[in-house]
Amino acid sequence: MKTLNQQWNLDPIFSGDSHSSDYINFLDQLESEMAAYKKDLKAIVKPFNADDADDFRECVLTYENLDKRLSEAAAFAECLTAQNMKDEAALTLSSRIQSLSAAFASCDTLLNTLLRAISDHDWQKLAGDGMKDVHFALQEKRDLSKKKLPSEQEELIGSLSVDGYHAWGNLYYALVGKIKIPFDHPEKGKETLSVSQADNLLDDADRGTRKAAFSALETAWSDSADLFAATLNHVAGYRLSAYKARGWDDFLDEPLDYNRMSRKTLDTMWRTIDEYKPEFVKFLDRKAKLLGLKKLSWFDVDAPLTRSRRKVSYEEAADFVVDNFRTFNPKMADFAKNALENRWIEAENRPNKRPGGFCTSFPIAGQSRIFMTFSGTASNTSTIAHELGHAYHQSVMNDLPYLSQHYAMNVAETASTFSEMIVGDAAESAAKTKEEKLAFLSNKLERSVALLMNIHARFLFETRFYAERKKGVVNIDRLNELMLQAQKEAYLDSLDVYHPTFWASKLHFYITDWPFYNFPYTFGFLFSTGIYVRALKEGKSFAEKYDALLHDTGRMTTEQLAEKHLGADLNKPDFWRSALDYCVQDVRKFLTLTE
Repeated sequence: MKTLNQQWNLDPIFSGDSHSSDYINFLDQLESEMAAYKKDLKAIVKPFNADDADDFRECVLTYENLDKRLSEAAAFAECLTAQNMKDEAALTLSSRIQSLSAAFASCDTLLNTLLRAISDHDWQKLAGDGMKDVHFALQEKRDLSKKKLPSEQEELIGSLSVDGYHAWGNLYYALVGKIKIPFDHPEKGKETLSVSQADNLLDDADRGTRKAAFSALETAWSDSADLFAATLNHVAGYRLSAYKARGWDDFLDEPLDYNRMSRKTLDTMWRTIDEYKPEFVKFLDRKAKLLGLKKLSWFDVDAPLTRSRRKVSYEEAADFVVDNFRTFNPKMADFAKNALENRWIEAENRPNKRPGGFCTSFPIAGQSRIFMTFSGTASNTSTIAHELGHAYHQSVMNDLPYLSQHYAMNVAETASTFSEMIVGDAAESAAKTKEEKLAFLSNKLERSVALLMNIHARFLFETRFYAERKKGVVNIDRLNELMLQAQKEAYLDSLDVYHPTFWASKLHFYITDWPFYNFPYTFGFLFSTGIYVRALKEGKSFAEKYDALLHDTGRMTTEQLAEKHLGADLNKPDFWRSALDYCVQDVRKFLTLTE
């Protein structure tokens, strides 16, 4: 592939970045139309009936249009704040988006109240034949609205959330953006790093560099632990207060509803994972031995097995992803090539960028944008594949009404993880030496450990933290203790150094739009692995089935999706075992090669 620009291009969406007049005008018009829609909703004094089909449809279509435009606006603001955390204008726009989101949430609450007021008889007429294309979304909104407070109270909760809830999440990003980490690099000398730059050193080939980076990060998180603890407690406190007002006793109710899955499915998944964890401990123990250690430390888990790990260029990584997507589905490859060449990806390694990576979609433009920091590692190549998988998933759904494109977070990870697997297996197969093969196997297994053990630690921590937060504020020492306990349990105490301040370092705990931003990743990993196992059996003919499954992700529960497209029952361990058996094959190959 020709030389690629590693900075994304946002101009096709709105030109001018955080000073875009087009964007400001877009927000102004959206705000005006949202206010008018809210006024219209409040003017509806009686429930819709079967004779109101045209008015009902118009009401829903207006809601859908506003939702779509708000998503476009929010995605742009997210890109602006991620590319430069010091961009004050972008932060101001992000705050405005949160205000607009709160206003739209009020509209959502009013509409939901109207939906639940419709009689069952009239509902069948209104949301049945005439609205088949968005029936699942409307039925879901109607059902969930029955679990909430009257509209006036839900509106109050929503309006207070701007400064009493989302503001705490914004504070976290601001705090992280201000962190500067002094670091004495063995090759580059003394330098000052951002959090994302220091994070990239945690899988450096040199153990001294990894250990020093880990120590520097741990110090940085500890130095601001009081601010992070206050932020986390207030995010959770607000959430729990809203739950209590609604009569929700179980704090997992909302994340399970968001992910369209049952508690039984979640419990079955974790229980089955626990059965297989000893196999992954064998990998960790063997890796420790290969590195000359008795046990791995937290900062060794993702370490390369050799000091001579070759760096890859951005273009090499891009070519590798596109070429191997093509072996499964030419449509995926063409899509990825277009995204790379048209600068949909922000990959440049520079200061002031937000840590981590994401893919966000622009439903009006019909495009996506991917954010990451590329430093030439194998994991960076996997990240490109992962995020392009997200973007491809969205592209498959672009022909659907916007209300039917809202897939849950757990199945949102389906295409991304599937894409990673294509690239990971290709990298392993392309290995020319035993050393290279081991490196790729190790990389795959590190991903399994992250999804099955690291994410489990996050889930265990957050579950226990919320249980204690119900009784009052949880202090720093207790947060550290809860995190340490969760990590030891999740990793079967197979490490010798853990990361007790991980609760401060992981932005997922501070996301206010999605509660429990953890278990959906594990679900998505195993769900996509199970799909991948099926794809390996059926070959290229499975590509069409795969697209059909992705196409339905926004209009089915996860259990319905698995039953229709895979013939699988997620409440039973069989499907999960098929996925975990595949993962364990990598452990056995690794152990054999390192005997």
